[in-house]
Amino acid sequence: MSTQSQIDYNRIAKAIEYIQSNFKLQPSLEEVAEKIHLSPTHFQKIFTDWAGTSPKKFLQFISLEHAKGLLKEEKLSIFDAAFETGFSSTSRLHDLFVKIEGMSPAEYKNGGKSLVINYNFSESPFGNIIVASTEKGICHLAFENDKETALGNLKTQFPNASFFEKQDELQKNALSIFNKDWNRLNTVKLHLKGTDFQLKVWESLLSIPMGKLSTYGSLAEKINSPKAYRAVGTAIGSNPVAFLIPCHRVIQSSGNLGGYHWGSDRKQLIIGWEGSHTSN
Repeated sequence: MSTQSQIDYNRIAKAIEYIQSNFKLQPSLEEVAEKIHLSPTHFQKIFTDWAGTSPKKFLQFISLEHAKGLLKEEKLSIFDAAFETGFSSTSRLHDLFVKIEGMSPAEYKNGGKSLVINYNFSESPFGNIIVASTEKGICHLAFENDKETALGNLKTQFPNASFFEKQDELQKNALSIFNKDWNRLNTVKLHLKGTDFQLKVWESLLSIPMGKLSTYGSLAEKINSPKAYRAVGTAIGSNPVAFLIPCHRVIQSSGNLGGYHWGSDRKQLIIGWEGSHTSN
């Protein structure tokens, strides 16, 4: 991410944080702009360039009441209907094109000894990322500004693998998921290290439509383990592929957004960004 893009992203994150903390007061555009030391006109422009919609409209997608409304929809039918809608809505192509393959027991147990992993640093609407792939698919995607830390975290997951800094076609196709036009998206393949239970949870996350939300309890019921909502939460928290596996769409049953491995502020931004784009 360029220096200016990073500055704008940080300003947007700070603005969202302020609005969330003062949501009941419904701060004006001028008030929010003042808090991040910009003119209202400039703030409106950089926000709209990033989110594709106005700050005011964006906020409805991260408000508590909106989240509660989405959860009511989900309890009725939207969760189970996610795949039944086929390709009638481009907003759902994002998830219908993500396919998960689990690593073999040997790859899982030996720290990736036989794996060749390509990795690359890139940009996203939500900050800098590291993306890594095997010959079968994406094995890791994380938000991280510090490249040394990002690479260190990747190598910790696969201590015996061979690593090369290289962008391949698998990565390019996966990163195209951040674009608006998902009609042109090819199948995104993931090659993940996880237990059978974790893989089941991660696959269930893909059935939450873009622009919608679910809860830990609902996901537990979806995989026929209604009493395992805490284990489901742990599996969600260990998701190795940010955004592509949409763990950010899982919130608390109260409607509060809850935690996120890559930061609660970023979770708010992603939910708002997805909501604003699927409403267009």
